[in-house]
Amino acid sequence: MTKELQHTQTRRGFLKSAGMATGSAAMLAGLNSAAQAQSSDPVVIGCPAPLTGIVAADGIEFQRGIQMAADEINAVGGILGRPIELVFADTQSKGVDVVIQSAQRLIDRDNASALIAGYNLENGTALHDVAADAGVIAMHANTVAVHDEMVKSDPDRYWGTFQYDPPETLYGGGFLKFLKDIEDNGEFSRPNNKIAIITGPGIYSVNIANAIRDGAGEYGYDVSLFETVAIPVSDWGPTLAKLRADPPAVIVVTHFYPQDQALFMNQFMTDPTNSLVYLQYGASLAAFRDIAGDNSVGVTYATVLGTLQDEMGDAFAKAYKERYGDLSSTASGCQTYSALYAYSIAAALAGGPGAPYDDVQNKAVADRLRSLIFRGPVGTMRFHADTQSAWSYPTETNDPSLGMPHIFSQIFDKAEDGVLIAPAPYKKAGFKMPPWMKG
Repeated sequence: MTKELQHTQTRRGFLKSAGMATGSAAMLAGLNSAAQAQSSDPVVIGCPAPLTGIVAADGIEFQRGIQMAADEINAVGGILGRPIELVFADTQSKGVDVVIQSAQRLIDRDNASALIAGYNLENGTALHDVAADAGVIAMHANTVAVHDEMVKSDPDRYWGTFQYDPPETLYGGGFLKFLKDIEDNGEFSRPNNKIAIITGPGIYSVNIANAIRDGAGEYGYDVSLFETVAIPVSDWGPTLAKLRADPPAVIVVTHFYPQDQALFMNQFMTDPTNSLVYLQYGASLAAFRDIAGDNSVGVTYATVLGTLQDEMGDAFAKAYKERYGDLSSTASGCQTYSALYAYSIAAALAGGPGAPYDDVQNKAVADRLRSLIFRGPVGTMRFHADTQSAWSYPTETNDPSLGMPHIFSQIFDKAEDGVLIAPAPYKKAGFKMPPWMKG
């Protein structure tokens, strides 16, 4: 057997085991085979991620997801024959200054052609000026409307920064619409018209809480409690006392740290109110179920960027958990995984990635990203031309092939990821009344 044939069979075996023998990896393989090979120099991708600190549970999955994508892409020839080399910088779950310094090091020290992140604990725009000054692509999932405002305000400067999921403001209307749908379907019967909203101090949490508060009246809800908690939260007693004194039909916690949400559920379940409990994003992580245990069962959560439970999503999840273990969280890993694939396809279509400060070639990559419709385990990634944020389905488009689904899930088993309960056509089951609720 020749070395070339051995290499081909090895690559095929890798992709088969990863569940990626078709789709994105195959598309890159086709682009690579059709194009003349470029230099063998690696394409350096920098990933500034919170690998330590209070949101390290997510940061570790960001690292895992992008590494898995890089291995799959390299197995089919990289980007036009150039292998991807990943370099990580720990942003330590800190703010703007640390994120900016980490991003600058990745570009100037490590020669990163692009920056691909999940989210970082900053104001949502820390990468924008770093990327603009260096003329590189930056992709993030900070999920903030301030990104949209910044890109729209100066498209000539921020041409290279993309938010590969929708902004957080869409969570509010999407959640209220979800409540209406499960009521209309006969799956949920509200015991009263009260909704309690609890947020953390961060702009992401506050914007979601404000959007729900501002839209509640349209759906017949009265806001009985609107409270901001100091984080991290270990004692939920004062907040729970208010909830128990005036029990609402729905409790919304937009503060998203999984460990804090788990402690909320552990303390809530000592004397639960007759309320549906919605926990923003954090409950999607295995760390939440690990801490909350049986008290996690019945919780509803959502994300505008997560792993679908369809053919592509299931193949990704199976490969991811086989690689990283049953306690790994595909909800976070799928983010950087999908972003690296989208970037790699755009770079290949543009004739290759650009180096730092090569804004001519990097602008060509950005043009391909803006026009790309990428279908992966998170659904469809397609960017608004003016904001360079992802379209949301069903809030912004009623065509699931043209928007990223706003996924609602409910935990039925503490040992398993939540089951996708909305939206159609992706739902796998209907909403179930939580075990602590009456009738």
